[in-house]
Amino acid sequence: MSIYLDNAATTALDPEVFEAMKPFMLEDFGNPSSTHSHGRKVRSAIEMGRKRIAEILNCTPGEIIFTSGGTEADNAILVSSISTYKIKHAISSPIEHHAVSHTLEVLAKEGAIELHLVKLDENGSVDYEDLERLLKAYPGSLVSLMHANNEIGNLLDIERVAELVDKYKGYFHSDTVQSIGHYRHDLKKLKIHAMTAAAHKFHGPKGVGFMYINKDKKIHPFVHGGAQERSMRGGTENTFGIVGLAKAMEIAYRELEEHRDYILALKARMIERLTENIPGISFNGTSGELNNSLYTVLNVSFPESEENEMLLFNLDLEGISASGGSACSSGAQAGSHVLNALYPGSKRGAVRFSFSKFTKPEEIDATVEKLTELFGVKV
Repeated sequence: MSIYLDNAATTALDPEVFEAMKPFMLEDFGNPSSTHSHGRKVRSAIEMGRKRIAEILNCTPGEIIFTSGGTEADNAILVSSISTYKIKHAISSPIEHHAVSHTLEVLAKEGAIELHLVKLDENGSVDYEDLERLLKAYPGSLVSLMHANNEIGNLLDIERVAELVDKYKGYFHSDTVQSIGHYRHDLKKLKIHAMTAAAHKFHGPKGVGFMYINKDKKIHPFVHGGAQERSMRGGTENTFGIVGLAKAMEIAYRELEEHRDYILALKARMIERLTENIPGISFNGTSGELNNSLYTVLNVSFPESEENEMLLFNLDLEGISASGGSACSSGAQAGSHVLNALYPGSKRGAVRFSFSKFTKPEEIDATVEKLTELFGVKV
């Protein structure tokens, strides 16, 4: 048995995406900066991909800058916006992805900014009144809050935050790595200055992503050394990665509602069967709420038991892949900083299960059956 329930970490490459990438891996290998025919053909594919992404997000092609992924994009936006606009205060939360939190902590340690953390409610959702209090105290701040939390599935009211940041003349960045490909964003209407994406979160290739930079709030380059990406990101473009990214986005938004409904049904199935078969189970953050959380993520806490220490290991032995937190820190012994922030001192085992369009209902059932065996309750 092999069951993959760690799609928030990475997703399987869609075969249609692979077919779109193949010519640029084997035949169309020219450098897109070259002016001869081989280079022009590749350049055309990159720009077609950029245009398609811009159409999906309702922005201009010039506002899409390709990167190696979400971490680079987050770092570039945070460091360069602070430098470009001489920003002295940043507002974030204790449960951001480390690509954001570690970057801001380094900048604060270096004295570039003063970092302020917004309060969260008991489920990990942003306290919007406290956010406005901070913005009122520090107008013109950089605000960096993720749209969908990668561990507990909490959703930010991104429109409300955008309006607040605009009211206090701040710079708004959102890590949208978990929500691009799963939620629609109209960037002509949304008052956001910067956001990020990674292709491998929606069945595209690893090692490629992009940052959206609003044309009215441009920032200085973060990576120097070339005129690529409109002089915004030096380095030869990952051509077949960009082609795959664009195709993956096209598929994701073409089939978004169908896949959302299918995945929501899987999540509901797992919630129902876990609740029926394991007494004392609970769901972390808002992940157990079908209509108020990232529909691809379910973060589960199990009753205190000696099984908790070996829970992920035992699942792995059974061929079931899941996560105890953010996969970008997989292999680290430290617990999830998100769960530690929300539930300090908890001894309950927590597992993040995350789903995709390729997840099967029978895989949900088999996983619940195995968990039920581990916790000594008969199905």
